[in-house]
Amino acid sequence: MAKPLLTIASGNPRKVAEIEAMLGPLPIDVQRQPKDLDVEETGSTYLDNALLKARAVAKRVGNWTIADDSGLEVDALDGAPGLYSARFAASNQEKIKKILAALENNPYRSARFRSVMVLCNSKGKLLKAAEGICWGELLRSPAYEGGEFESLFWVREANCTYGELNNQQLSRLGSRGKAARALAPCLREQLGLDQIV
Repeated sequence: MAKPLLTIASGNPRKVAEIEAMLGPLPIDVQRQPKDLDVEETGSTYLDNALLKARAVAKRVGNWTIADDSGLEVDALDGAPGLYSARFAASNQEKIKKILAALENNPYRSARFRSVMVLCNSKGKLLKAAEGICWGELLRSPAYEGGEFESLFWVREANCTYGELNNQQLSRLGSRGKAARALAPCLREQLGLDQIV
């Protein structure tokens, strides 16, 4: 029996690789969205944005699609940058500089990565949405060069930054991993994965 094909609605190679690794144990074939497709994230929630991406890709490729939207929420900044994390500044370096400047010497540095993941059928109909949260705190400087928010975000349970989590830790502790786990039963059922040997 042929494996079902699932498209990941993202142009971000790091995100695609992370989701692919999480889906690895499932008997499915995974592909990325078409390179020329660029979906504008105009929604007012993570769910809105994830759905915009999933629906656009499902309608283009005509098969099952998974998409997510996520952001960093900093308690001392009233949940900012949140939905606007990707557009917080022009470059990773500027994002880090801007968020550290906003926090200044504030000792209250708790934060979370929040991800909302959706599964749509080939017509773009929403079948399931799931949320995952990874709790942590922001360091006063990045743990390594060249990273984005994940180089500042300390995950206490793993004793390292989010960017230093391995695939197994990302699946267990990461916000996307938690959302993917919550989505998995619906994915298995909808794609008939339990019938595939």
